[in-house]
Amino acid sequence: MDEDLPELISRREALQRGLTDHELRTLCSQRNLIRLRSGLYVRSDTDLGCEAQHLARARCVLAKMPVDAALSHTSAALAFGLPVWGVDLSLVHVTRPGATGRKTKQTYIHSAALAPERTCVVEGMRVTDPARTVVDVCRTLPLQAAVVIGDAAKRQLLVTDGTLAALLEESRGRYGNPAARRAIKFLDARSESVGESRSRVLMHRAGVPPPQLQAEVFNASGHWLARVDFLWEKFGVIGEFDGKAKYLRDLPPDAAPGDVVVAEKLREDRLREAGWNVVRWTWSDLEKPSALARRLERGFARGKPFPSRVRLCEVAR
Repeated sequence: MDEDLPELISRREALQRGLTDHELRTLCSQRNLIRLRSGLYVRSDTDLGCEAQHLARARCVLAKMPVDAALSHTSAALAFGLPVWGVDLSLVHVTRPGATGRKTKQTYIHSAALAPERTCVVEGMRVTDPARTVVDVCRTLPLQAAVVIGDAAKRQLLVTDGTLAALLEESRGRYGNPAARRAIKFLDARSESVGESRSRVLMHRAGVPPPQLQAEVFNASGHWLARVDFLWEKFGVIGEFDGKAKYLRDLPPDAAPGDVVVAEKLREDRLREAGWNVVRWTWSDLEKPSALARRLERGFARGKPFPSRVRLCEVAR
């Protein structure tokens, strides 16, 4: 295969380089090229994740659309680098004013008004702006999926409560607005990962009391112990989701895996010695929300409040 071929190449670009359709088919049959969609190929030695493949398809889709079209919904979220979870990435989402809303095997075209100030350009692609993107996903996606995107947008300071509220007011009466209001009210910039966002939704649905987020915990002498994901001060309980990243950030770049395990244990030991009951869970536990809720309830039953100091994260919701 021509090593000078770019990682992503369209049929038009390939023909301009002197390749023929027959040669493209041969390269695909030999697995040197992988066909992402009609007219778009990726080199087989390219490590493209699902998100990057989606954006590659989105770029091709948008190039064939009228100039008033913009990537929207999940596609716009990916263009902004926001995390997604539980969504179908096989469909590229595009919003066009006055178009007929329709869905094909590869594209979901949304017909909706789209003011110029509600669009921007990201890496050469016209997309809905962050506020419109968050409102759109909150209108159309299940709560967990919407909160994953919305929490990240708030955490990255792409949106504010004011801009989201103003956009909802501008589009009063739109289908999905009640769901969007509920989701937007639930968003919190202090959720630092997909897992934390999903955990909050699952705990809310299970009736678990709302936790404090990203609280800094001190012992009775005032010495700092840790910043924790979730904290229920009334019950003396700390909740931690899949904590390996939080230990890595306090270690040197060349730390060995064993160092992470040791740091994890020492951190948890400090919290328990200070009297906190620590409940931990991982990705697999999120697939069993009722079991997670029962574990937390048992933790609440065993825990008790005590005079340890707590300082809440000052990041705005």
